[in-house]
Amino acid sequence: MKAEDLQQVRPAFHDPALGSQAVFRAALNALSHPGRLNHMPRVTELPSHGHGSAAALLLAMVDSDCAVWFSPALANTDTAAWLRFHTGCCWAASPDLARFIWVATGDALPALSTLAMGSDEYPDQSATVVIEVNALSEDAAQGASAFNLRGPGIADMQSLSVRGLPQGFVEQWEVNHQAFPRGVDVFLTTVTHIAGLPRSTRIGATQEA
Repeated sequence: MKAEDLQQVRPAFHDPALGSQAVFRAALNALSHPGRLNHMPRVTELPSHGHGSAAALLLAMVDSDCAVWFSPALANTDTAAWLRFHTGCCWAASPDLARFIWVATGDALPALSTLAMGSDEYPDQSATVVIEVNALSEDAAQGASAFNLRGPGIADMQSLSVRGLPQGFVEQWEVNHQAFPRGVDVFLTTVTHIAGLPRSTRIGATQEA
């Protein structure tokens, strides 16, 4: 990273301990209750590209042992430099080499089946995918794809409406779910909220916008 780039990097958590704990709680709640919306607290200065909730999420989850792949809209921005500077992460040359994948709004989703899926013995050695979308709601929303979610962490059925989900996601998710305990976990993000889709979650009765 060049010296002039460092001058443009914004600060990270206002309070490193409290900030990371708040974000971890939101992430844990999102994965423990799939499809439920969680507000992401504003605990950090944010880069100028990408969703703030996605930036905070990865700031808390990524460390120097992680390789991160950024979709084209993020790859050559201050956002990638910001995350690398504050976490020490390295940049993955391709999605299949990454532990974390950050897909910006409007960018194509890498095929989930080509990502790190872990193994039956070590399912935790899999990728986590953060996907920016235009809107999330637990109620039916006009112009959105309506999902009925079932699985661990859901008492009966959880409704989730998503606007701006990458094309082909539902079909890819079915293959990902069938690979359980292998497979990737997904966070969907708006500017201020996140929703979790762990690999154990089933998506049914979908209605495309």
